[in-house]
Amino acid sequence: MNKKRLFVIHEHFAKKHHFDLRLEINGVLKSWAVPKEIPLKKGEKRLAVEVEDHPIEYASFEGEIPEGSYGAGKVLIWDSGYFLLLKKEEKVIEIDLRGKKVRGIYVLLFFREEKTKRNWLIFKKHEN
Repeated sequence: MNKKRLFVIHEHFAKKHHFDLRLEINGVLKSWAVPKEIPLKKGEKRLAVEVEDHPIEYASFEGEIPEGSYGAGKVLIWDSGYFLLLKKEEKVIEIDLRGKKVRGIYVLLFFREEKTKRNWLIFKKHEN
């Protein structure tokens, strides 16, 4: 479980500006849309809405998703690096992120399922 895995955080200028956290798990990029910037300080909490998985190759994508397509708008790589998967349970994922901007132990905590959305909370547990 403790091997280095790829992560990327895309800044996405779609209909609503947000950030997409993508973690390499089981051969795909598990993905969450974070309406506000990824928390950089211990104790800050953010909503993270689980979205569809993306192929690993999407980690290097930067560019424009054309109008009329799902997620239309500009996509930039805001941060990237690797992470260690410390814990993965049905409702808790704990990771050690090692990026250029984002570093430290983070927790994704599942808290609510709505009709079409799975809502998680992301927060920084402690610095590296």
